[in-house]
Amino acid sequence: MAVDVIMPQMGESIFEGTITKWLKKPGDKIERDEPLFEISTDKVDAEIPAPAAGVLKEIKVTEGQTVPIQTVVATIDSAGAGAGVAAPAQAPAAPAPAKPAPAAKSELAKPAAAPPLPAKAAPQPVEAPRAGGNGDKIRSSPLVRRIARENNVDLAQVSGTGAGGRVSKKDIMAAVEGGTSGPAAAPSAPTPPPPSGASYAVEPGIAREKIYFGHYEVQPMSTMRQKIAEHMVMSKRTSPHVYSIEEVNVSGIWALRAKNKEKFEKESGTKLTFMPFFIRAAVEALRAFPTVNASVDGTNIVLHKECNIGIAVALDWGLIVPVIKKAEEKNFYGLARSVSDLAERARAKKLKPEEVTESTFSITNPGVFGGLMGLPVINQPNAAILGLGTIEKRPVVIDDAIAIRSMVYLTLSYDHRVVDGAIAHQFMGHIKHTLENWTEPIL
Repeated sequence: MAVDVIMPQMGESIFEGTITKWLKKPGDKIERDEPLFEISTDKVDAEIPAPAAGVLKEIKVTEGQTVPIQTVVATIDSAGAGAGVAAPAQAPAAPAPAKPAPAAKSELAKPAAAPPLPAKAAPQPVEAPRAGGNGDKIRSSPLVRRIARENNVDLAQVSGTGAGGRVSKKDIMAAVEGGTSGPAAAPSAPTPPPPSGASYAVEPGIAREKIYFGHYEVQPMSTMRQKIAEHMVMSKRTSPHVYSIEEVNVSGIWALRAKNKEKFEKESGTKLTFMPFFIRAAVEALRAFPTVNASVDGTNIVLHKECNIGIAVALDWGLIVPVIKKAEEKNFYGLARSVSDLAERARAKKLKPEEVTESTFSITNPGVFGGLMGLPVINQPNAAILGLGTIEKRPVVIDDAIAIRSMVYLTLSYDHRVVDGAIAHQFMGHIKHTLENWTEPIL
């Protein structure tokens, strides 16, 4: 019996996914729930298990292709087990597939990038479907509405070719390229073959002959890298970034960790890193200064009651920010365990879509790679992000004497629409005081 393998819906606002890697090839035997292929969406990278046991009969969607949810991507010759296809019953009608450019023909990355990370968190009034001239609601995905906003395209004037008249990505891109009011197309007569549309990685205002010269190699952006590029450019365009820097003496927690790390790992099964100390200090500061734990919705400031802390995790193929939900309710051990669990599953592509959404504040740690300090880009829709520098021994003046202490630079990037310098420095001062006067037991 042939069993269809479909592109799953990895979140309520996700309508398509990109197959990044097939883990099996036609003819291979597979077991039910064995990892079959990897996908990338605007929320998370994940391994998709086989819906049935048997032999992989045919692969219908190749690596690098982006297809709508519920698209049949492969078929399995089932071994006879009555295993159904794990299709989401509540999934909306799939839009017409946005056919990608043939990967083998172009050296450049496909410019039709997947939706950026913050699409789900965009303000409700903006994300709501807009009514057309006849009063009917226009059916479209968050990606389509974002492209329409960025290019000043009225969706009411775009003919939808998707199911039920849905406006697909192909429809909106055709409207943009048709010369309404979007960004100009790539300049003519480039040296290499140009991509079919603009990408955030290459600003359309830059003449292509100034990019391609001499000896060079073209490496297509991965799906994740395209999303990171879109997310970062969008953040810089959205928030007026301001930065504050604080130097903190962490000799106390350095000694505390050195003394207890072996016992902590033995009793908890989790390595004792410095990250839980910084998360705890940040949570206490967020509770003292709630303006930093906020988002902006037009002229409204949304003050979040929970402290959902996003932790940037560096991967070999990019960056992802899993979220510790309600961090204020966890003790030190709970925070340490959450950090370890999320980081491990991020690297193993085991995260769920809901585990990379709804952050209210983020922390990134360039110091683990030896960076003295960094000025990170705000992870939208957060109002701020904390950057951790490397911890190193430095000479400092204590009571008019020079001493050697373990020091670290902390940086805060914040949205000046919401957070003023006075609040930012008080917030950083609170973190400094917590770290330098640590009292919470860690075991």
